[in-house]
Amino acid sequence: MTVDPQVQMLLDGMKALGVELYTPGMTPQDMRDAMGANAAPVPGPEMASTEDRVITVGGGIELPVRIYRPVEATGPQPVVVFFHGGGWVIGNIESHDNTVRALAHQTGAVCVSVDYRLAPEHRFPAAAEDCYGATVWVAEHADELGVDRHRIAVAGDSAGGNLAAVVALMARDRAHPTVAFQALIYPCTDMNPDSWPSMRDNAEGMFLTTESMRWFYGHYAADEHRTDPYASPYHAPDLSGLPPAIVITAEYDPLRDEGEAYAQRLAEAGVPVDCRRYDGMIHGFFGMTAMIDRAKDAQADVALAIRTALGA
Repeated sequence: MTVDPQVQMLLDGMKALGVELYTPGMTPQDMRDAMGANAAPVPGPEMASTEDRVITVGGGIELPVRIYRPVEATGPQPVVVFFHGGGWVIGNIESHDNTVRALAHQTGAVCVSVDYRLAPEHRFPAAAEDCYGATVWVAEHADELGVDRHRIAVAGDSAGGNLAAVVALMARDRAHPTVAFQALIYPCTDMNPDSWPSMRDNAEGMFLTTESMRWFYGHYAADEHRTDPYASPYHAPDLSGLPPAIVITAEYDPLRDEGEAYAQRLAEAGVPVDCRRYDGMIHGFFGMTAMIDRAKDAQADVALAIRTALGA
């Protein structure tokens, strides 16, 4: 399929304005400044309440989180722990506020968005351990939060999808907490860009580039860590016993093939998985509901999968 007309309009507009995710020689702070300058926040749905807190996770690390409550409830609610994308280098709670609001609104679940530590200031496994620690914190504070510790989903996009998959692995391996579902939105699952045809086919011109992925990998993980399953979950020797999953991929995304390969490995391990490729789409489309109609479809599909899995 050709690039979706709405996506093409977006790409053309970015090109005309000289907006690029990555340019050679860029530093992490350069990228953070550029993304902040070009951000155009779109308000998400109103919540019954939101709360910003700082929690303490393993090793005494303090992490900001934002807790979204779409409705007031008297009984324990299902909960989604969300990890933002941004190549482990950029992004934060604010950059994904509208996406998390949409998921909370459409699932009816409490959502906890985690501001994990970023690379290169904090390299692997900092982000993975932060996200795992935040999920443990949610389970251990379930009564205080008014959520059901047996109905926890993890979710994230791009690097956040990587972290959601990793948290599911960690929770299985460490036997705590119980993760009931994982929503992996165009996840990075393998830090070897030379392994996947989509890294060649979609290397340039589609917002996220293969060269930018190499840049992100270099800032997040040392070479010797890139096949560690908690950095590249595709390399986990055994995927059995993991929670059911939905995996979202985009046709014109360099990460397409590794996301679909991970979904295939989950299925082969006996894990229920729904893998959905969105034709004509690019990396990052999931949060672009103001410009791309198919983003609304993808959000609705993920929300339905979460509601079904958690009984929300």
